[in-house]
Amino acid sequence: MNFLPNRIILLTGLSVLLSACSQPAPDTDAPATTATTQEKQAVASQSVATLRIDNPSNFARPQQPVLLPFTDLGVTLKPGENLRVSELAGQALPSQLIDRDGDGEKDSLLLTPDFSAGGSKELLIQQGDPATSVQLTQAEVSEKTGGQWQDGQYIGGTFQNVTSLTPPPQYTDHSEFIRYEGPGIESDKVGYRIYLDWRNGFDIFGNKTGKPVLHQVGLDGYKSYHEPQAWGMDVLKVGKSLGAGGFGYWNGEAVELVSKLSGHTATIVENGPLYSALTINYKNWQIAGKTLNIQAHLSMTAGSRLLQNRLTFDQPLDNLAIGMVKLPDTPDSKIKVLTGTLESSGHTYTYLATYGKQSLDGANLGMALLFKRGKLQKLTSDANSHVAVMDVSGQHLEYYFVGAWQHELNGIQTQQQFVDYLQQEVEKLTLAPRLTLKTTLSKTQTEQPLTSSSALAWSTRFADSDLNRQAGQYYWGGWDSERDRPVAFEYTTGLLMQAYDDLNQVAPKPEYQAAVSKMADSFVAADGTIHSYDASKFNIDSINSGSVLLRMYEKTGDAKYQLAAEKLRAQLTDHPKTSNGAYWHKKIYPHQLWLDGVYMGMPYLAYYSQLFENGASLKQVVHEFEVSREMLRDQATGLYFHAWDESKSMNWADPATGRSKFFWSRGIGWLGMALVDVLDRIPQTSTELRAPLLAMIPELADALLRYQDPASGVWWQITDKPGERGNYLESSASSMFVYFLAKAQNKGYLQGQQYRDATVKAYQGLLNEFVLVHPDQSISLTKMVQVAGLGAGRDGSYHYYMSEPIYRNDSKGTAAFIMAGVQVSQLLKN
Repeated sequence: MNFLPNRIILLTGLSVLLSACSQPAPDTDAPATTATTQEKQAVASQSVATLRIDNPSNFARPQQPVLLPFTDLGVTLKPGENLRVSELAGQALPSQLIDRDGDGEKDSLLLTPDFSAGGSKELLIQQGDPATSVQLTQAEVSEKTGGQWQDGQYIGGTFQNVTSLTPPPQYTDHSEFIRYEGPGIESDKVGYRIYLDWRNGFDIFGNKTGKPVLHQVGLDGYKSYHEPQAWGMDVLKVGKSLGAGGFGYWNGEAVELVSKLSGHTATIVENGPLYSALTINYKNWQIAGKTLNIQAHLSMTAGSRLLQNRLTFDQPLDNLAIGMVKLPDTPDSKIKVLTGTLESSGHTYTYLATYGKQSLDGANLGMALLFKRGKLQKLTSDANSHVAVMDVSGQHLEYYFVGAWQHELNGIQTQQQFVDYLQQEVEKLTLAPRLTLKTTLSKTQTEQPLTSSSALAWSTRFADSDLNRQAGQYYWGGWDSERDRPVAFEYTTGLLMQAYDDLNQVAPKPEYQAAVSKMADSFVAADGTIHSYDASKFNIDSINSGSVLLRMYEKTGDAKYQLAAEKLRAQLTDHPKTSNGAYWHKKIYPHQLWLDGVYMGMPYLAYYSQLFENGASLKQVVHEFEVSREMLRDQATGLYFHAWDESKSMNWADPATGRSKFFWSRGIGWLGMALVDVLDRIPQTSTELRAPLLAMIPELADALLRYQDPASGVWWQITDKPGERGNYLESSASSMFVYFLAKAQNKGYLQGQQYRDATVKAYQGLLNEFVLVHPDQSISLTKMVQVAGLGAGRDGSYHYYMSEPIYRNDSKGTAAFIMAGVQVSQLLKN
């Protein structure tokens, strides 16, 4: 099973304490390097990559781990080769090559820079030996050899560490065959063990020493570690509960443990100084009328209390219960149940925790589960455990567990300290460090002279890469790896296929047309029914993919596409509107106009009206832009706010204007693309209808040029806040802006050298800032916000826009990148 997505992985929240390392990191408040620019360039020219990392938080992140796949670094390492990380022309930092996906081969580089609040690092990655570090993590499993089984117990023998262990059929709890009854994993702060028996409980070893201790635990049997030792002790009574972060199934009333199965296999994947990991394969779990195989991939990073558990299921399950033991109150202490905020974006991390005198030695112990809000079905409990019931319909679940014992070295002493700690860990998991990775492999290809043919070649190259990676699955019955769910008839599906169709018109390949045809044909039944489309939701996002159906109707004349298109048109007929005539974004977002929705609905409505209504709805299309300009455009900057709430009742809405607070670049990008696309459908002779749109185009273009980043040529996630803490150069909006500017010039809507210069600079910026070339010569587009919205826990604050995940190869950005290359190629012909 492969657990490594094709993107840079940030082990956020897993801080690394390097005070014990032989080569400590330099103070992050100091300049990244004192070398001259020429010296930096000379060193960088010999490197595998340069990497800038920015801390988006207003608190320090000591030894923030960052994981870089070799495929991102553009290298294929031979056995015995290694990588070295250092300040530019400076001191080497500890790092570790690791096997992140558990397939037995090293695939990623783990590095652990230290950050002050808002601090940054500029690093150099080269081939060579890494700086050394003392062992700060450990994973192990140990079985007895040299004895024999008698009446369910293993008598005699000695313990021996092994790399993989499958307990024999007669093994059960307290058989004295596995040292401390299962595999263990730890950092220099805390250790965990996982029972390899019917309990599937997770337990905590408190650590007083500040260094790994598991190798000395349980050598004399099961009793000693239940009593205080010089290193610490087992601090938790698990019983029949989930223990400390274990998992099972919620049957509606209680947790069913992972007990009815044919066996376990535990395998040590990594046992290194900065990172250790193990897997447990659960075979043939009988649950909820199914037989499932599960793999748990457990990992820890030095300096962190967090245990990460990445679960993969071989088939869907309606839920998974994760939790921790429910311990009774004591006369001198009540166990406090704590929860993080549940009013947040689905991608935001939150927690379920307990705190109090719940350690076996009577000390304070904090325990917490950390998980994405969007995966939570409900919080509940049974007689044994506090439980978070999670959604695993996508056959994956990732969560973290943390135990904080009062007596650990420099440990947390109070409930308030524990809550403060959890709040910071949640932010670390939610707000990833900002990475700017420039690899030698990528630079040698992206920094070539830009021509019409090379721009088209980049679009073709990305389209080919994504067919193998994801786009080939964009059909009814396919799997959407972006969202870890079945592909649906939603705007991203149609957007990417429109990009392939655009490309196919100028650089045709049978594979491109096949992808577009398969998407359209698979979703539309003979009677025009559209699979997964629900008109009753009045979600304007659902309309965008209809443009692909209209393109297919023009190509094939197949009546089913017209029937399907009529269903989408019917939604717009009944779709609710604001009092001034703009479409609501969704039924669940009443009275709200969003920039996103202008693109989702208007190009389709204009296209449909051109084909089947003799242009009868074009006036409504233009009116949508007029209302958007009136309600969302800021006079001072010329930029557009993300959304407007006519009722002024939403928490994100300005009480006086109803506008949201910030200029979200991709929202403005949607508007720009909609402007130039809609004009394709309004006849040249309809000068009065076209006039408002033609006036908006240079107005918007001039605003974008004012906020174009002068160094890179691209744009920031929040358009008017360059360099603000957490803000980053963003690829999907930048691609959309390039498409808008280039197409507007190609169509004659923009004239002037300043627009051409800005467009060419911006397209080159897309290549320089966001394109990663992999060793197999496929490419990825990085640094794109996955999604941003308002309402449903999304408060429209600056912090919110920074908190949404930063992805790669999301179709909202990749489609715009492909289309931008097509338009720039045409621009450069002139």
